[in-house]
Amino acid sequence: MDLLLLTVLLPLLVGTLACFGLGKLTSVHGRALTALAAGGVALAALLCLLSMAPEVLAGQTLLVQYPWAPELGLQAGFRLDGLALMFGLLITGIGLLIIMYAHRYLGADDSPGKLYTLLMLFMAAMLGIVLSDNLLLLVVFWELTSISSFLLVGYWGHRADARAGARMALAVTGGGGLALLAGVIVLGQIAGTFDLSAMLDQGERIQAHAHFPLALILILLGCFTKSAQWPFHFWLPEAMAAPTPVSAYLHSATMVKAGVFLLARLYPVLGGSGLFEVIVSGAGLLTLAFAAYVAVFRHDLKGLLAYSTISHLGLITFLIGVASPLSAVAAVFHILNHATFKAALFMTAGIIDHETGSRDMRRLGGLMSVLPWTGTLAIIAAAAMAGLPLTNGFLSKEMFFGEAVTAQSGWAGAWAGGMWVAVVATLAGACSVAYSLRFVHDVFFNGPRQDLPNPHPHDPPWLMRLPVLLLVLASLAVGMFPAYTLGPLVEVAARAVLGGPTPPYHLALWHGFNLPLLMSGLAVLGGVVFYVGLQRHWKLHLHHPRGWTGRLFFTRALNGLIQGAQAVIRLTDIGSLQRHVAWMLVAVIVVAAWPFIETTLPLEAGQRTLLPAPASAIAVWLVLLVGSAALVLGHHDRFKAVLLTGVVGMVTALTFLALSAPDLALTQLSVEVVSTVIMLMGLALLPARTPRESSGGRRLRDAGLASVAGLGVAFLCWMVLTRDHDAISWYFLAQSVPGGGGTNVVNVTLVDFRGYDTFGEITVLGIAGVGVLAMLDGFKVRRPVQDETGRPWSFARQPLTLRVAARLILPMALVMSAYIFWRGHNLPGGGFIAGLITAVALVLQYMAQGQERAEALLHGAQGRRFTRWIGMGLSIAGLTGVGALLWGRNFLTSAHGHPHVPGFGEVPLASAALFDLGVYITVVGATLLTLSVLGHASKEGRGATSAPVRSRA
Repeated sequence: MDLLLLTVLLPLLVGTLACFGLGKLTSVHGRALTALAAGGVALAALLCLLSMAPEVLAGQTLLVQYPWAPELGLQAGFRLDGLALMFGLLITGIGLLIIMYAHRYLGADDSPGKLYTLLMLFMAAMLGIVLSDNLLLLVVFWELTSISSFLLVGYWGHRADARAGARMALAVTGGGGLALLAGVIVLGQIAGTFDLSAMLDQGERIQAHAHFPLALILILLGCFTKSAQWPFHFWLPEAMAAPTPVSAYLHSATMVKAGVFLLARLYPVLGGSGLFEVIVSGAGLLTLAFAAYVAVFRHDLKGLLAYSTISHLGLITFLIGVASPLSAVAAVFHILNHATFKAALFMTAGIIDHETGSRDMRRLGGLMSVLPWTGTLAIIAAAAMAGLPLTNGFLSKEMFFGEAVTAQSGWAGAWAGGMWVAVVATLAGACSVAYSLRFVHDVFFNGPRQDLPNPHPHDPPWLMRLPVLLLVLASLAVGMFPAYTLGPLVEVAARAVLGGPTPPYHLALWHGFNLPLLMSGLAVLGGVVFYVGLQRHWKLHLHHPRGWTGRLFFTRALNGLIQGAQAVIRLTDIGSLQRHVAWMLVAVIVVAAWPFIETTLPLEAGQRTLLPAPASAIAVWLVLLVGSAALVLGHHDRFKAVLLTGVVGMVTALTFLALSAPDLALTQLSVEVVSTVIMLMGLALLPARTPRESSGGRRLRDAGLASVAGLGVAFLCWMVLTRDHDAISWYFLAQSVPGGGGTNVVNVTLVDFRGYDTFGEITVLGIAGVGVLAMLDGFKVRRPVQDETGRPWSFARQPLTLRVAARLILPMALVMSAYIFWRGHNLPGGGFIAGLITAVALVLQYMAQGQERAEALLHGAQGRRFTRWIGMGLSIAGLTGVGALLWGRNFLTSAHGHPHVPGFGEVPLASAALFDLGVYITVVGATLLTLSVLGHASKEGRGATSAPVRSRA
């Protein structure tokens, strides 16, 4: 397996499964083993990247392609260049430190399995983003980060602020993801490819296209929402309700960096245009200054760090937007530096919260005497955040000031050579010094502590301090020896951003006396004066933000959207299902009739030779007509309506059989049996008859609409069937054996040629089963005492004959299912039919043994165990498709052959049988889940003796 793919699959599969399984161990050793498994997976992914680093640092770009759906432009392609290597090392390296830190951070009531499983999922999603060579695949991983971050932010689900923050983060970043998807589709249509390796050198041609502005704005929406750029910044502070390890990981090195990563990745395609420079650099500078100012007034430690993160993301965004090759170098360098000191500061805030029980800086103070190690590390990390000398933050801040001075592009060039940009940058730098100084002074020096939940804090264990220490040492090492520590990595990453060579530059601690150094001095002096003035003269601790905030705006906008939707519902939903169906039928009739009205399509039948109708067919049609008419006239009796619906289904099965489609006939027959039983169980929860509510005029209207719709469909079918046409079925007939390895065209089509459709169908089937469980969980219906005629209900035990017959039928049905399953690739059968046969046999066990006895034998646990069957079936089917990728074939491509087995001779085998096995398990699981849930809903609660039987005394 290629190392690039392995780097993503390690956390995605190995990490999540291992942490999920080990997380059930609640002992101290079990919790440690879970953390060790997560750390081992992160370390393995880090080592995979490091093993490929020499080639990348030598200037190579590693590419690997796995065809997925090439006709749609979807390839499972991965690339590793300088930019991907830099982000991959950040994701895995800092992720490893976070896992180490989280082991000591989590409380006894916190689930390590849940946290580490979600962290592994998130790590895999981020690695997928930075390593993807295909933009559509990148969007898939992009959305996976939104989902996994939603779960991580809401880790403490018992807290209202965590739930609200998670919903807000998902709403904003998920909405941006939809915009990104649209932008990527437009960009791919312009470029003629979704592969970055083929797109990155087409920048001029793409920017000359008329649809380029649309693609640019949509993609920027996705980037700005993910990286919390103004005005989409407000979700990030609200996400601070997450545990500190989550905040340190998601909001320093990973999720919020995804937006700036995509800006950097697509810079050769999008950068250089005037529109890109105006929007990106403008949004970045505005976000930088706004968030830096707001951060000074935040009283919560993590709130201050959240707004400082937004500010630094604005700085990086501004550097990417500026039309200067050296700004790309500065952006890359600051991405590395910011991730280092910000992760250290978040973990420091977690230590303070962990030891004192509070993050409110108005209550903290004087902690240096009791937390000396933590205080020392926090001071150094805060110095890096403020951009003081000897730290890595000082170097990238100097480069930022230099680019602000020389900014001459786009909108900046019209303003005095861009000097006003330098003024804003200096003021933002002063604010960063002020909030960094407040972080240190208010927490560690500013007077005695006040009413802390834990009045006796102390330095945490070394396992919590060690990650912070390593990050702080890295900040100092880079600050003093930048060219030796990060120089090669910054060089190859900047080349990947620019799509070519970098301009001459030199990473060093000292560049002499110049204007950027003067701006740094002014920022430091101004920040100190600003903070001291706020503290002494404006009573900073008494400040309370007023007026409009991002959270308030989002909440009101969301409430307005909900109220608007409710208003539309009040106008359109009048509580009549009949009227809704009527409007739908009217719309369908109009749409179907419109081509005949607008054009002169011939309305007569075609010239195709018709086959004579045998007497048996006419008899079946008459049965169908009589059954349908009886269903319409007697639909008020629910029991009879279900039986008559079954009659219609049986006629359909006979039709399939007459048209030489035994697979479809078997499927239809099995579906009718299972669905009839399930519907009858569902009807036990409802009255036996439906009330007569329709007036005569409404019944006349419904009859007219039904007649027009039915006659219209019959007319269209007649028009098509009486004309000669080219059918695609001949392709499947010709390719069934050479392409799919089977002679049963229907089954080969389902599991190979149309495997995507089948996988989607069983997914929907599983979702339907779980949906029934979610809706009826805990729902109970009181047992009836008598029917509507006054006859009492009997709850007698099931007849002995039925119980004996069911026991005999079950093994025979299972043997038949196995036979139908194994022959399905070459003869009528397959996983779906076999699953239905098994389900019918198990339904009979429920009817004969009673629900309690049947579920005890199947270990159903009131249906919840069957959800595992569904998950197992979907997993087997999905992994079968993934297995084809590992061999360099398209997703769900079937491998087949005829090996010679001693004693059996030549045996036809196909990997599609594994996919069919997944279909089989999913069908059985979904059927039994629905059956079990409906059965439990029809029983009373505690005190019930047995389930009622549909028989009368």
